[in-house]
Amino acid sequence: MNNYLITVIGATAIGKTALSIKLAQHFNTEIISCDSRQFYKEMKIGTAVPTSEELAAAPHHFIQNLSIFDEYSVGQFEKDALNKLDELFLKNNVVIMVGGSGLYANAVLEGLDYFPDVLPETRKNLTEKLENEGIEALQKQLQQLDIESYNTIEIENPHRLIRALEICIGSGLPYSSFKNKNKSQRNFKPIKIGLDANREIMYNRINKRVDIMIEDGLIEEAKKLHEHKQLNALQTVGYRELFNYFEGKYSLDFAINEIKKNTRRFAKRQVTWNKKDTEIHWFDFEDDTSKIIKKIESLIHFE
Repeated sequence: MNNYLITVIGATAIGKTALSIKLAQHFNTEIISCDSRQFYKEMKIGTAVPTSEELAAAPHHFIQNLSIFDEYSVGQFEKDALNKLDELFLKNNVVIMVGGSGLYANAVLEGLDYFPDVLPETRKNLTEKLENEGIEALQKQLQQLDIESYNTIEIENPHRLIRALEICIGSGLPYSSFKNKNKSQRNFKPIKIGLDANREIMYNRINKRVDIMIEDGLIEEAKKLHEHKQLNALQTVGYRELFNYFEGKYSLDFAINEIKKNTRRFAKRQVTWNKKDTEIHWFDFEDDTSKIIKKIESLIHFE
């Protein structure tokens, strides 16, 4: 147990990438990304993939390694990431993990939760309800059945919504009641570093990032992907709103404002989820990196 996985946690646009690179450089190690949308090579702009300069500054893994047409699950990522960690720990006792996908990070840190099987008709009925009544109807249903999941999962993602609802309906119990039951054994010790900022600063950073994405060509990127909008990988803030623009449902200005609003909502949920974790060591996003490194080094004890 001389291995340490330092996981950088925080809301979207808070500065996780920059910090993870500085930590990787300090510890002369490599970075595992657990951002489930940055896996896909067709979604570079809309998922804020690290720049070529950032990728060159430290070795990264699981960045743009898949296509949106690939079948890939959090269970497969858990296996792939653990195999990569075994390989990296042969070279260095410290590895960095970073990304905004809490489910994927937890799969690596703790293992996946067990969920009961449900009847296929349940999912079919929920999918029909989505098509006939819209996503708001599913959101309202989850709010009634499982307020904890409603407040923590990405409710703008219809696949996540349907998954939570089918468990609630099929089992008669809240989806959240099956979470975090079993902890898997790992060959590393986790150190969780969280970045935080007050809400106004966080939201301003998000709005600015969206503006930069638009300037960098997000509309053109989304236009190329529009014909494949049914794919799970594209059920993502930034693309869904632009698909509505292409279909004449939104004006461009409204679509961009919706991207900002839904990203802010997502960040709020990330904050709510992360604040429940008492193992996270929190820092202000403007704190000097040396302060964070000093804390990490105080927690590392090689035997």
